[in-house]
Amino acid sequence: MKKSKRIETLDKRPVNMDGYINEWPEMGFVAMASPYDPKPSIKVENGKIIELDGKKREDFDFIDQFIADYAIHTGRAEKSMTVPSLDIARMIVDIHVSRKEILEIVSGITPAKMVEVMNHLNVVELMMGMQKMRARRMPGNQAHITNLKDDPVQIAADAAEGALRGFAEEETTMGVARYAPLSAIALLIGSQVGRPGILTQCSAEEATELELGIRGLTTYAETLSVYGTEKVFIDGDDTPYSKAFLNSAYASRGLKVRFTSGSGSEVLMGNSEKKSMLYLECRCLYATKGAGSQGIQNGSVSCIGVPGAVPGGIREVMSENLVAALLGLECASSNDQSFSNSDMRRTARTMLQFLPGTDFIFSGYAGEPNYDNMFAGSNFDAEDFDDYNVLQRDMQVDGGLRPVTEEEVIHVRQKAGKAVQAVFRQLGLSPISDEQVEAVTYAHGSKDTLPRDVTADLMAAEDVLKRGITGIDVVKALAESGYQDLAEHVLSMLKQRVAGDYMQTAAILDRDFHVLSGVNTPNDYMGPGTGYRVEGERWEEIKKIPHIINPQDI
Repeated sequence: MKKSKRIETLDKRPVNMDGYINEWPEMGFVAMASPYDPKPSIKVENGKIIELDGKKREDFDFIDQFIADYAIHTGRAEKSMTVPSLDIARMIVDIHVSRKEILEIVSGITPAKMVEVMNHLNVVELMMGMQKMRARRMPGNQAHITNLKDDPVQIAADAAEGALRGFAEEETTMGVARYAPLSAIALLIGSQVGRPGILTQCSAEEATELELGIRGLTTYAETLSVYGTEKVFIDGDDTPYSKAFLNSAYASRGLKVRFTSGSGSEVLMGNSEKKSMLYLECRCLYATKGAGSQGIQNGSVSCIGVPGAVPGGIREVMSENLVAALLGLECASSNDQSFSNSDMRRTARTMLQFLPGTDFIFSGYAGEPNYDNMFAGSNFDAEDFDDYNVLQRDMQVDGGLRPVTEEEVIHVRQKAGKAVQAVFRQLGLSPISDEQVEAVTYAHGSKDTLPRDVTADLMAAEDVLKRGITGIDVVKALAESGYQDLAEHVLSMLKQRVAGDYMQTAAILDRDFHVLSGVNTPNDYMGPGTGYRVEGERWEEIKKIPHIINPQDI
């Protein structure tokens, strides 16, 4: 058969390199409405839920029981459940119904009822809902700061540049887990060079991550994973109760905590129980709320290839983000995994969060080239900074970033490298040469940096743990090395642990260490002319992109 050159050309397009599958409910490959999803129902006796979404209490699994006991307002439940799902959906997009009113109604509905509500909303309506329902008035952004070599000098430099560019939070992880203490110290120092008040975390196994946090080397955690079926939870060696306990362990030491969930994980682990991805994700979100976490990293996250493969999958991703906001949780809305070979498709997926704004549009924009991203590559990376800034300017949207100059970038990268060099020297850790600092100052990624002594670094990382080095030791080392300003910035971050205000929902810090959260700066959108607007000083900042014609210079 003679072939069409048009079809031959289209077949070679990047979008056709992605994987797709039609609905297969029996295996969980269905985005938002499985024929096996339960019907909404609730019964309350003496303040206790005895029936939840068609199950009697004696038939509850531990997720059902946890949700029934801790995640649903029993005093509101029966009244809220009588409100038609379509009416709740319409309230979400109605500018005359406030966020507070909707949160109150939703506090009494079940996961299956929430799924019904979401299925009444198209993508534009979901975005309208997010614009009103996100917790914090102003959107924000978070960066991944990692590299192939686990080089702490590069981590410090990239963290400084990321903070300068506007990220409010930065997280790192390692190719070799034992590097965690050095990575955490480098991230802590570098972030405060770029802009005071940046929250940082080091993603490691939970015991190490908790220890680093208790020592004051990190300020938040977000890898407390929850799942939508009991079997998958057990396979992860966890229950909702153990996650609630771990959440308390972090919070009791002044660490902001964000859980992690994402549609598709149960499909990947072979135990979806024939339910839709959205229904299972709603169970995750209700468990998160019941555990007392202030927020969630969700939007399929590293499982994005699964919903991305089925019809309506990206609509489901936006739905689960909105459900998080409807439950009063901070929403870090993923975009942190490169799920498609198509630049057009990746950008379209991100616009669902970029345009309405979420508490964190990315739960990990790659602050380095994606070849250095140890979280498996983000939807946008360091090579997209200028594109992202132009998108903000094109649409007058605040995506959490700002244009910078080459001089600013070089300055903060060099200062971060030298500061980490001085702290490592002061603390007797592995040496950092002037040549290594110079290389990371001008580097794009690890291909441009010098090798490190891996054995010395690993011994130093182990030494940090053995000697009990803490954030206070970092403060002292900075002060004794002449970096008084950075010492004060890191000390101010440690003081936040005592106050505890930054553990409030959707909290970030400004450069003066003032907390901005869903509590003291709540989202007040009620239609045109209300809520957060990109104007004034922030609009002037967004407009100052590089490579621009200035009429005054003509």
